[in-house]
Amino acid sequence: MSAPVITKAVIPLAGLGTRLFPASHAIQKELFPVVGPDGLARAMLHYHLMELHAAGFTDVCLIVQPGGEDAILRYLRGPDAQTVARLAGNERLAEEMRRMRAYAQTLTFVHQHEQLGYGHAVHQAARFAAGAPVLLCLGDHLFRGAASSPHRELADAAAFAGGRSVSAVNAIGPDALKGYGVVAGTRRPGQPRVIKVSRIIEKPDLQTARAQLRVDGTPDDVFLGWFGMHLLAPSIFDILAEMIRDRILDRGEVQLTRAQELQRQREGYLAMEMDGAQRFDFGTPDDYLRALQAFRASGPALSI
Repeated sequence: MSAPVITKAVIPLAGLGTRLFPASHAIQKELFPVVGPDGLARAMLHYHLMELHAAGFTDVCLIVQPGGEDAILRYLRGPDAQTVARLAGNERLAEEMRRMRAYAQTLTFVHQHEQLGYGHAVHQAARFAAGAPVLLCLGDHLFRGAASSPHRELADAAAFAGGRSVSAVNAIGPDALKGYGVVAGTRRPGQPRVIKVSRIIEKPDLQTARAQLRVDGTPDDVFLGWFGMHLLAPSIFDILAEMIRDRILDRGEVQLTRAQELQRQREGYLAMEMDGAQRFDFGTPDDYLRALQAFRASGPALSI
């Protein structure tokens, strides 16, 4: 049986953006401006769509608050006719506008009506997934690869995953444990970047991480945590539905990491250590400032 070709991606954008308030009150954070390595200023979401399109994803689901699609579509459809006429003399910008309009045609919007957690948000994409695996990307992070697209690399992991979910992970230190899901497991012989996961814990303390979250071949006090990108097998939506029905909550919310651990217990789970890929976190004001500079300096061209 051949592995599925992954063409669907999901980006949750329904958060309230409280860490970037009050700017996020004026405009949702995923439309904040980011200057790319090529010198063009684009909305943060624009880079997600560029990378996904270049990596072969033909259907993208954006999870938004009710009405949240309006500003995104206004952005992607571009300016009025008068401004378009003025852009006609700048072929680079005119071509960018044509691509933006093409991206708009690939989008499906679904609404999260209640703020009940990240897992709850992801569950809203169940109908979009329609029984197929999906690539899930954090909306307030950007991702770049050195030699290849991390989006495509993770999607291609379906070829050896045997129908299981695969999460991208990268090395983190003790100070970062409070911000990520962290895995334990063993590396696959002949494929050391691929880990058979034996435990997943969200935001563990250092004592728990040292005792329960080791991966062979990883130095002491170096752990493998979420990179911000997951290839999710279809059963994740059934598990999230169970958690919502049975009110299985962490800190009052339906958490995706809990669903991933339940999925691991039932059918197994893999992780892939990112090699040469970069993650840029725009989630807080300080992160945003650092990520702006790092992303701008990250290379002459996007990995597309």
